[in-house]
Formats: sequence, structure tokens, C-alpha cells
Amino acid sequence: MKPDRSDFIDEPLIHRLLAETAATPRAEIERIIDKAAAAKGLDLSEVAALIQLEDETLRARMFETALAIKQRIYGRRLVLFAPLYLSSYCINDCAYCGYHKGSDAVRKRLTMDEIRDEVKALEALGHKRLMLDMGEDPVATPIDYVLEAMKTIYETQDTKGEIRRVNVQIAATTVEDYRRLKEAGTGTYVLFQETFHRETYARMHRKGPKHNYDWHVTALDRAMQGGIDDVGTGVLYGLYDYRFEVVAQMMLVQHLEQTFGVGPHTISFPRLRAASGVDLTTFPHLVSDADFKTIVAVLRLAVPYTGMIISTREDPAFRGEIIDLGVSQMSAGSCVGVGGYKAKLDAFARGERPPEPDSTPQFHVHDDRTPDEILRHICESGYIPSYCTACYRNGRTGDRFMELAKSGRIQNTCEPNAILTFKEYLVDYASPETRAVGEKTIEKHLAEIPSAAIRRQTAKGLKAIEEGKRDIFY
Repeated sequence: MKPDRSDFIDEPLIHRLLAETAATPRAEIERIIDKAAAAKGLDLSEVAALIQLEDETLRARMFETALAIKQRIYGRRLVLFAPLYLSSYCINDCAYCGYHKGSDAVRKRLTMDEIRDEVKALEALGHKRLMLDMGEDPVATPIDYVLEAMKTIYETQDTKGEIRRVNVQIAATTVEDYRRLKEAGTGTYVLFQETFHRETYARMHRKGPKHNYDWHVTALDRAMQGGIDDVGTGVLYGLYDYRFEVVAQMMLVQHLEQTFGVGPHTISFPRLRAASGVDLTTFPHLVSDADFKTIVAVLRLAVPYTGMIISTREDPAFRGEIIDLGVSQMSAGSCVGVGGYKAKLDAFARGERPPEPDSTPQFHVHDDRTPDEILRHICESGYIPSYCTACYRNGRTGDRFMELAKSGRIQNTCEPNAILTFKEYLVDYASPETRAVGEKTIEKHLAEIPSAAIRRQTAKGLKAIEEGKRDIFY
């Protein structure tokens, strides 16, 4: 396959598989769910059958299996991060985005000093992991700007905090640019396909470099070729039939596994939301809450060892429901305009809700709780928040991470690292209410570590954090 061709997305095959599995017998569905329970993944035909499942009893069983798989591999941990939008300048004309070229959006690009202010605010909110995002504009935000921003972020520290992992979500680019991103310290490179349906893709991406379907869908290949072995993917659900999109998503997963020996590190689940200049009534494929749950559960069954991300596009109550279907990462306290975290931090300190940003947001956020409120709710739901960045910093990426995950050995480091990074948050940033709930959560999860030696080592790390030490990881 040529590096700029997307032949691995086989549209006729997708439609054929969906037609052939539209009335899959109950016994076959049960067999597929039983197979998935062993955390060995599913093939395309099995995914096509499950994504069309309507029987509520079988869906409930599938949901239970998705949660069991997630807990078996990732435990009851939820990794927290925040997006940092650097610029809203964009030369693409995308029908679903508040940044699209034809909109009347108020544009802004952060200077390095403004980035420092935003990073300090994010650190004061407790964050250790960021996702860089921006519109595509080679003049306003060339690759050198992105690299300088990353350097600024890693160098910026407040009295307690620091950013330990920077993931990057920028437009599809060249192998050389991806190599430079890797050298600058990129954790995971993320690129959403938006829609895998070629005709819909062309209609949604009306003008600009993003109009090129083949260049976009093969970007993760170039990122891998550039040395970034942790890549993330996702679909913007609501642009086309979600059943088609899920099977196509699996085709990309299989392509990466067959070509590079490792699939995506993360799969995200953004759902189309209102934005400046975007009329949702013109989109006929909007996804209901019930169908969205099916999407998340099916992909957890199909790709058991991949991290799955839910964003603040979803409201708090629904995010709580989705977590139980296999989600392992979520954003917290997000600002989806350019700038705004400093103003958000100041408002939180006054006990107020943050003001609207002075630039147009990419979309409307549906979960505007503070990170502290979100962490407290995570604990009350039986999970433990994690700010762990150890795998990336210890070289446990790509196929090395997958080998540890599939063997179960990753639990020996992930659970202690979650406990230790959460302890840092409790000591440095938590409200009294969250500190009280969080300490009980740590006590519970510490007691559940199977290895007595690892349990003792983690307890020793907790004491060291109380005494002032930071950044303990395994």
C-alpha cells in the first residue's frame, strides 16, 4: 500500500458485513460476548453483529462484560487530563466545528507568556497531563510554534506542580514533522478521523488541507514511521451512521496492528455538539445516549487493551454511566476556548463558575464541574483518579506497553502509580471534602494490591509524599 492511500478502509466490505449480521441469532450473539470476555478481541464480523444489537437483555450482558474487561485490565482507575487549546486560527472549512474558516469566531493564538500562565493555572488545578489542540493554520501555528509551546509547557512549573506528559492533537502532517514532535517529548499523538465514510467526509470538510481523505486517514501511519509508537484515534459520532463508523474504526485498528505490530494507544468518543455557526438540525445521524453506550461497550470488547477516553462533551450524570462501560481516561475542568484556565482558576477560588472565554470555543462543554468536584465524584463511585505518567517516562509505550497489559503485569505498576499521584493531588490541591473522601479511597485501593511487597512499597511512597517528596513512580 502506498503511504498516501487508505485502501484498508473497505467501504463495500463494511456495508456487506452490516447486512450479513443484521439479524444475527441470539445464540451467536451470546457466543461473541463469551469470546470477548476472554479479552482476546473480536473480528470485523463480530463487531458488525454487536453494534446492531437491539435486544435489551443481551445489551445489558454486553455492558457487564465491557466493565469486567476494563476492570480486569485497568482496574478501577480513571486517568485524568485536560486539553489546552493553543490557537483557533484555521484554514479548513469543516461543517461541524466552531473554528471553521467561514465562521465569525473570535480568533486567538496564545503567546509563550500566555501559555506559561495557562500551564501554571492547570498545574494549580492539579493537572499533570495535557492534550495540546489547535486549528490548522501553517502560518499562524507552524510546527515550530508547536515545538516551542511544548518546550515552554515542560519548563513551566509552579511551586508544587509540573506537567509530566504532553499529548498532541494537531492536523495530519509529514513523517519529518512527526519525528520532530517525538523528539520534543510527545506522549501520544491523537488524530480523529471524524468520519470514515468518504462521501460524508468530503461533504463535511468542504475546503482546506483536511479535505484530503487519504492524507488524513493515513496520518497515524506517518506518525508511527516518525517514531511515535503511541497514537490515538476516534470518530466524531453524529456525522454518519455510527454502525458504519465503528466497523471502519476497527479496520484502522487492524491495519495498525498488521502494519506496525501495535494498535492505537487510545480510542476517543467525541459526540457532535453545538458550536458557533453549527446547526445540529442539519445533521441526520445524531447518536442517542442508548446507542452511544453501545458504541463504547462494543469497542471495549473489540479492543480490550486500548485506553478509552470520554470528554466534557458529555454531561456529568451520563459520564458516570459511560465510565462503567469501559472508559479508562477522562478530561476534567476543560476549557475548549483558547485561553481561559487562568480565569477559570480565579473563579473557582472565589467559589464562582468561570466566565466565558474571550475567544470562540470549538464546541459547547456539557460538564463544567471543577476538577476537585470530578475527583470527589470518581471516588464516591468506587474508582480512584490517576495522574500517572510513568509508562511513557519509563519507555513502556507501543508494543512494550501492550505486552505488559496483555500479560497482566502492568497492574504491578499502574495501581501503585495511581495511588501515589492521587496522593499528591490530595496533599497539594484538594478541598477538605475531597481530601477526606480521597484518603479513604487510597486506603481501600492500597489494601486491594495483591502483592504484599508492592503494597509495602506503595505505603512507603505515600509516607514520603506526606513528608514533601514528589514524583514517585514505578
